[in-house]
Amino acid sequence: MPAPGGSLTVVGTGIEVTSHLSPGARAVIEGADVVLYLLADPVSALRVEGLNATARSLDSHYGPEKDRRLTYRAIVEEIVSEVLGGANVCVVLYGHPGLYAVPGHESIRRVREQGLAARMLPAVSSLDCLYADLGIDPGPHGLQAYEATYFFELRPPVDPRATLVLLQVGMLGERGGAATPAVADRFPLLVELLRRHYGDGREGVLYEASPYPGVRPSIVRFRLDERELPTPAVLATLCLTAP
Repeated sequence: MPAPGGSLTVVGTGIEVTSHLSPGARAVIEGADVVLYLLADPVSALRVEGLNATARSLDSHYGPEKDRRLTYRAIVEEIVSEVLGGANVCVVLYGHPGLYAVPGHESIRRVREQGLAARMLPAVSSLDCLYADLGIDPGPHGLQAYEATYFFELRPPVDPRATLVLLQVGMLGERGGAATPAVADRFPLLVELLRRHYGDGREGVLYEASPYPGVRPSIVRFRLDERELPTPAVLATLCLTAP
């Protein structure tokens, strides 16, 4: 006899929802009994709500000073509860649902442990946009990608010949649900760490993919030895391209 309960599908909107949302993801959203979402902008939220009247945000679990681990735990509990209650649930996440998205992976793991169906559909990620907008091909020299706080605190080995991508640099060192002014103080320390690895003349790029059609991405270039450094925006990615 099949286990009681529903199913879970985790999808992503891509970065620019009007053109990146795949037909497969759209069909799952439209056909779900319950749609739960975590998205980066109101346009994406309106798009998802327009596809399924049950859609509701999971943003209420976040708090400016609430530890993100507790936030993720609460989000997973809500998702799994809906599935165990018998609903066919679609969780919609910003970008690629498997890229630095703890709740999606953990929810799938928990649902499968109960003997129920759970899957993830691929989507356009911020890395895909970065390759296109910065003209980067990771093939010739390789690519190393880390979450910025992980890199800053644990300092894993790097290959200076490869492109380095540090995601979520706008939340550098933060444990809560919102960035604080301390990020601006930590960023020069991160740049100094990189300068010791890559040298004074290496160029860094603070990059933000555009979530809106017709709007150019944010690309801020600087040298690692500059005295006046830019401050990363909340959604910024730091990239050091191969020499």
